[in-house]
Amino acid sequence: MFFQQFYLPSLGHASYLVADEQTGQALVFDPRRDVDPYLKAARENGLRITHAADSHGHNDYLSGLTEITVHTGAQVWGAASADLGYLHQPLRDGQVIEFGDVGVEVLHTPGHTPEHLSLLIYDRAMSADEPALLLSGGALLVGDLARPDLLGGQEKARQAAETFCETVQTKLLALPDHVQVYPTHVAGSLCGGNIGSRLSTTIGYERRTNPVLAEVDSKDDFVRECIRMDNLPAVPPYWRRMRSRNLRGVEPLGVPAEPPALTADEFEHHRRSGAVVLDTRAPEAFGGGHIPAALNVGLGTAFATWAGTVLPEQARVLLVLDRPEDLGEATRQLLRIGYPPPVGWLRGGMTAWRTAAKPVQTTPQITVHDLKQRLERGEVDLLDVRQPGEWADGNAPGAIRITGAELPDRLDEVPDTKPVALTCGSGYRSSVAASLLAAHRDLPVLNVLGGMTAWKAADYPTELPPDKDQ
Repeated sequence: MFFQQFYLPSLGHASYLVADEQTGQALVFDPRRDVDPYLKAARENGLRITHAADSHGHNDYLSGLTEITVHTGAQVWGAASADLGYLHQPLRDGQVIEFGDVGVEVLHTPGHTPEHLSLLIYDRAMSADEPALLLSGGALLVGDLARPDLLGGQEKARQAAETFCETVQTKLLALPDHVQVYPTHVAGSLCGGNIGSRLSTTIGYERRTNPVLAEVDSKDDFVRECIRMDNLPAVPPYWRRMRSRNLRGVEPLGVPAEPPALTADEFEHHRRSGAVVLDTRAPEAFGGGHIPAALNVGLGTAFATWAGTVLPEQARVLLVLDRPEDLGEATRQLLRIGYPPPVGWLRGGMTAWRTAAKPVQTTPQITVHDLKQRLERGEVDLLDVRQPGEWADGNAPGAIRITGAELPDRLDEVPDTKPVALTCGSGYRSSVAASLLAAHRDLPVLNVLGGMTAWKAADYPTELPPDKDQ
């Protein structure tokens, strides 16, 4: 049996290629939207992709199922319990599909979503009856379970967690200890509150070490642990749009046109006509000088999540890049979360913009030492945009908390009587939030370099939320 994992750090996403080496038939599981890596791997190993499936309707990215079928003609599998808008072979719990020496047993594993499927894979060439590995999707993660709260409020989350408890007891813990587990949501994903850094695990290891599974004997404790909101990351706004598009069937990408290089005048024309400027440089570079109302999301492993947080749906995007060679990566990451290809990018970068005598704004970057002095003098308000779990570990006294993911919907809650200093863990997310706030509110903003990591390293005072003090 051939097996390959594809890891995408920017989304905390893993996908898989499983194939029978004798017949060359292959399955792609939970593909991302840009499918070239699967096609390349299949080509290099003499395989043909004959099947494709998603574990569930994903909230965090657009699926590549449609794209796979366009390129390969593969048969798509889907949960029989799901209302899917694309052609598929419906799969039911307990169903077994064979291709060559590969056996695939379908497990209905609801909890993260109602229609969720996991695939138990057998390598018949090695053992006819012993399963080799589990493609677990979001049913079982490394050190965690996927969150059950994405499809509704607290009561729906509780009901989903109760279902999850039954899934764990009857499906997951019933598997042999030796079964290797390969999740879709891995390190970097916001679909769990405490996902480990390894990209795979085993049933036996999780049985012994996973803190959520430790509560499985007590249904109430399990549900409470599953839906602890202080442990779950805030949900980015773009997630609201992903699941419905995935269930309906994602439109094929085709061959997107490469975004053109634009002169400063051309760039300004598009900006004035409503395109959004997305500056992908580091916070320090952005703070030193940027195009007015530009949004700052540094290109890196968190780019997709934060671009999807601050960009309006279907935004026409103009890119400011550090290097021209960054264009492809920025474009691919935007496509993965449902945005059209950028309108273009600024040829010559900020140097070309400044030398064309175009307007420039700055965002002051301050150290934690400067922040402490300004707070003591009452000169600034401090907005902390970290995740709930980070806030629970201690914050600067007097800070206001609005997570970065919630900020687009809560901009009016930020006080405007003083300049606002923004902090996160390092200065990256706070720069994103500061650029969003400056673009939509007429108030001075400052970005705290080093964030709360630097604040604590300087041994400055912190306070805990009231429920942590007891």
